[in-house]
Amino acid sequence: MRIARALHAAAVTAIACIACLSAFAQTTGSEPRLVMKGHDPVAYFTEGKPVMGSARFSHDWDGARYQFASAANRDLFAGDPDRYAPRFSGYCTGSMTKGIRNEGDPDIWTIVDGKLFLFGSGKSREVGLAARERMRADPAGMQALAQKNWDALRR
Repeated sequence: MRIARALHAAAVTAIACIACLSAFAQTTGSEPRLVMKGHDPVAYFTEGKPVMGSARFSHDWDGARYQFASAANRDLFAGDPDRYAPRFSGYCTGSMTKGIRNEGDPDIWTIVDGKLFLFGSGKSREVGLAARERMRADPAGMQALAQKNWDALRR
């Protein structure tokens, strides 16, 4: 009887471990990174403001997942993702000038020369707003430095 209980306990433990490992595998690396906290990148161009997207209308591009408010916006993006995708995959442009990858805040943004840039960091909203103002003052310089660091970080 003891052997049967021990075998049963071992089997239950093994099944539980397999279930945990399976769940862990699904949450670490199996899903692409969600860009812009799920906001629709096309809406910045068509509506001039941040609009939350939906998982129903998603599109994976360049190793990341984008969500859209409508199928029409998803299709616009899929037809020309380089036109609508935020620069630096939605990471904060200000942080990128320092060679750091911080998620951009979808509410702190600007469009320069037809390209969408996000700003913001975990520190404070003021940091993101200041970086956006630096971008507006010197778009070419800030873009060049951020692009140089982005190219190095993507490797």
